[in-house]
Amino acid sequence: MPLLYYWRPDNHERDARFGFGFHLNQNSPAMASVGMGESLWAFTRRRRDGQYILAAELVVRAVTRNPPNYRYGRWRIWGDLERSRYFDVEAGPRVDPLIRTLDLRASARRLGQSFQGSAAVRRLSEADHLLLAEYARDLPVTAHAAIYHEDEFEARLVHDESVRHLIARESSAIQGRRMRYLYETVDVQRARRHVLTLQEMYAGRCQVCLYDPQDAYGHRTCHGHHIQWLSRGGEDDLENMMLVCPNHHAAIHRDDAAFDYGELMLLFSNGVREPLRLNRHLPAA
Repeated sequence: MPLLYYWRPDNHERDARFGFGFHLNQNSPAMASVGMGESLWAFTRRRRDGQYILAAELVVRAVTRNPPNYRYGRWRIWGDLERSRYFDVEAGPRVDPLIRTLDLRASARRLGQSFQGSAAVRRLSEADHLLLAEYARDLPVTAHAAIYHEDEFEARLVHDESVRHLIARESSAIQGRRMRYLYETVDVQRARRHVLTLQEMYAGRCQVCLYDPQDAYGHRTCHGHHIQWLSRGGEDDLENMMLVCPNHHAAIHRDDAAFDYGELMLLFSNGVREPLRLNRHLPAA
């Protein structure tokens, strides 16, 4: 079932500074009702004139549960990187007249007041989804910060002092906020300590397949992987990390595999589901 979400202006602006992450975390139980390939539409309120504007269409590739008491909500929708869109809210037309014609109740004088608390995410009929799809067909999309190859980003974070060459690929308008994000919110030394902690905790073994390079070669070659990518706004803490062998790490990044904390399981786009076979630090939802 498609969904409609009110993206509070302050949250929208914060996410825009990070370049958008192609995901949504929320507590609403409606999050669990959206199907793979269906759309989550988001609208926000434009600061300069107070108008409500369509902000995004996330095409869903997975819905998972977050860690217990996760501050951004119980559920996480993972958007398809190729098919999802962020619209230019500064150039977009008003969307509230259309939203008020949809089957959902939105009778508050200010539209955003109809999307509060557990009602921040609302279910849409297929007919209403098609109306929004037609409305959005020619809307201008916005530039967003690049989605880096996370394996390259993580490798440089752990083994090299600089990720500046990555930022150099972006437009000058985006470089500043991305640089501030990478260097002000991600602590390189802490990230390295987390990897060492995982190596010690699991004696260098892959949490998914139990591969033990220490036993085979005398070296610990497994990688620390950030479940929600750092390059897409993920947090640098142990509850967002796992230890995986190079093969699993490459497969996770290539596929943008989702991770569900409810079943402690990786979800691949071809339907493969791989549970953790070794876990001492990730809490189950």
